[in-house]
Amino acid sequence: EVQLVESGGGLVQAGGSLRLSCAASGFTFDDYAIGWFRQAPGKEREGVSCISSSDGSTYYADSVKGRFTISSDNAKNTVYLQMNSLKPEDTAVYYCALGACGDEYDYWGQGTQVTVSS
Repeated sequence: EVQLVESGGGLVQAGGSLRLSCAASGFTFDDYAIGWFRQAPGKEREGVSCISSSDGSTYYADSVKGRFTISSDNAKNTVYLQMNSLKPEDTAVYYCALGACGDEYDYWGQGTQVTVSS
């Protein structure tokens, strides 16, 4: 059974940093694509970043380019999202998902809340 568990969310002041983790299990962690998404209250879900293990490609939404970095540790079956220079508009529930970058995602985690205060 595929499971994705996010952690690392919390409350931070604007300009601060957080590192989210997505711990994965139930599939072979050597051929995957995992994306990070976020959803703020009253807004649609937004794709934030994605990493593809096949060629190491990474993708970022324009709103987070230069501030967020996605990475993976295959030994730990974990994908990270390092978030720097956080802004109040980054406040949302952040989800990781297994699928294909820019395409469909079949499995989702339960989400972790990120709140950035001004």
